[in-house]
Amino acid sequence: MKKKTLALAGALAVTALALSGCSGGGASEAASDHNLKAEISYAFWDVNQKPAMEALIKDFNKEFPNITVKTQITPYANYFTKLQTQGSSNTLPDVFWLNGPNFQLYASNDMLEPMSKDLKPADYPKALNDLYSWQGTQYGAPKDFDTIAVYYNKAIFDEAGVAYPTADWTWDEFHQKAKAISDKLKSKGIYGVASGLNGGQEVYYNTILQAGGSIISEDGKKSGYDDPKSIAGLQFVRDLVADDSSPTPSQLSDTPQDQWFINGKSAMIWSGTWSNSEFLGSQVKDSIAVAPLPKGERKATVIHGLANAVAKGSKNKAAALAFQNYLGSKQAAETQAKLGAANPAFNGTQQAFVDSAPWDLNIFENAATEYAFPYPISKNTAAWNKLENDLLPAAFSGEQPVPDVAKKLAAEMNKALEKEQK
Repeated sequence: MKKKTLALAGALAVTALALSGCSGGGASEAASDHNLKAEISYAFWDVNQKPAMEALIKDFNKEFPNITVKTQITPYANYFTKLQTQGSSNTLPDVFWLNGPNFQLYASNDMLEPMSKDLKPADYPKALNDLYSWQGTQYGAPKDFDTIAVYYNKAIFDEAGVAYPTADWTWDEFHQKAKAISDKLKSKGIYGVASGLNGGQEVYYNTILQAGGSIISEDGKKSGYDDPKSIAGLQFVRDLVADDSSPTPSQLSDTPQDQWFINGKSAMIWSGTWSNSEFLGSQVKDSIAVAPLPKGERKATVIHGLANAVAKGSKNKAAALAFQNYLGSKQAAETQAKLGAANPAFNGTQQAFVDSAPWDLNIFENAATEYAFPYPISKNTAAWNKLENDLLPAAFSGEQPVPDVAKKLAAEMNKALEKEQK
């Protein structure tokens, strides 16, 4: 369920999409004709969820045997670039995964069909319904949701002689443990934590919120990066790299944080429920445990979720809506949960997901209700996501002071936000 930020072409993306705005329409109700014959495409990015998506298609075909669903799997790094190109040429997939940072861009440019009227918003968390609504209309059928916690390898902690995390640990305790493990196991190339710096959701959005800062104002008009508390949240991440508690941004660019973890080269990572299916199949499965995120000034985590969207320009819209309707059902949610693919959005179906792993997934569920903050977005989130991705590595690597980078990012982000208001 990877929901990291993405680096699209900012305002250029808006222009491209606006030029291709579809005039398609038609009924938004899912087809009730189970004899409907069509071929539709379904695009997503997480190969780890492929078995679950194939299981959903198989179950869907029990009800609609004459609708062929062809999957399109594109790695996350290229997914939204490809989607932008498809949107510009009016060749979007019939049904596709959409995340919060990109939703408003496509909805505001009339690229999405309203959510099937056979689906009931009351069946999903309100925060997700709000995330995928634009000007009073809901377009995305919530698929799943996630918060962030610390996955850790008990065997590495034991080898380093470091005590396991506790439920109420602090930033200082987290850093001390990471540093102690890195120092003890340095000769084996093992770090205390792989920080996952490529995208805010996994790490630095959380540390900013934990420090009492913000990424963007509540009205979506002003950056929060120049707030001293936000800068403190970024500095915490930099400090992990500075004393070798974590690999460098360059190392993490070469080898993603999940690979450090499943290869036994990192004792901890901050990640979301989307990692569950990958870790269940990993060589470190029997050593994994989960702890809440450490506390800064306050406890905090980002909450986010994906949705299944239908392209307004789909040439097989009835079939696409029928498939969206199934994907948004309780049955589909339970299938995802039992396979450990994702934490389902359909209310009351999360327990099967919690039961899918030997580690405590209740930690993610509790975080959602106790100390979660909405994922930061605006109309053209991609524009300032690109700024984050371009500027912050210099702060985390130590190439430039964190406060200088943060203030520059805030100034550039505010320019991008001002363009959204015009």
